[in-house]
Amino acid sequence: MTCRKALSAAVRRLADISDTPRLDAELLMAHALGIGRESLLLSRLDNQGPETFEPLLRRREAGEPVAYITGRRAFWTVELEVGPGVLIPRPDSETLIEAAVDHFGKAGPRTVLDLGTGPGTLLLAALDQWPEARGLGIDRSEKALALAGRNAGRLGLAGRARFRLGDWGEGVEERFDLILCNPPYVEDSAELPGEVSEWEPSEALFAGPEGLDDYRRLAPRIGRLLTEGGIACVEIGAAQATAVTALLEAEGLKATLRQDLGGRPRCLVIEA
Repeated sequence: MTCRKALSAAVRRLADISDTPRLDAELLMAHALGIGRESLLLSRLDNQGPETFEPLLRRREAGEPVAYITGRRAFWTVELEVGPGVLIPRPDSETLIEAAVDHFGKAGPRTVLDLGTGPGTLLLAALDQWPEARGLGIDRSEKALALAGRNAGRLGLAGRARFRLGDWGEGVEERFDLILCNPPYVEDSAELPGEVSEWEPSEALFAGPEGLDDYRRLAPRIGRLLTEGGIACVEIGAAQATAVTALLEAEGLKATLRQDLGGRPRCLVIEA
């Protein structure tokens, strides 16, 4: 069977499992061939399909996220290694980088702090954006930090990125021009799609009855970590802007709401 026919059959099999069955199938086929998706679409569709595609497809049918199957996820201008036990980067989080670009322009920040860095997602995207910047990524997960370190090395950013095991900004004495943070913000009672709830780490998703537990811990720390004129870009849930803004204002901080490409509240841009 050609790749083209195998993809058509795969789309039908994934139609009830994924919101993006065609994209999923193409990413899995490209991974099976050891090439990029663009190369698949431009020059390999009429080639014989690889036998390794079927086992990958079965894993996706079982609900496993594509990013865990391929071990890769594109984010902003970088491609990151990801794996079980680490939150998968999502396009909506690029809103934080967009907000920072709008604020700093081409000059960029000199120093960047990524709180809850995971596989280095926001920090490495920022350092790739601004070649003169240096940064620190903090996470409570040793598994996440191991991935972050490998990603920094593969992207040629190891000389500008440091990673540290820690709990938000506790014990950090430095100040930073830009703070990036995508904390857990899902309510404990929320129902998530199976491919999220059954596969991704709950500690990176859930944050108490209102989804606000980690914002309550972050709000008192942000001001002391920012340089004069610096900003923090913090991701929020779609219904959390008012509550999180109140927590920040209680600490003397100013927060401006920014929406993602879907028009949903996604990021608070915070100034001391």
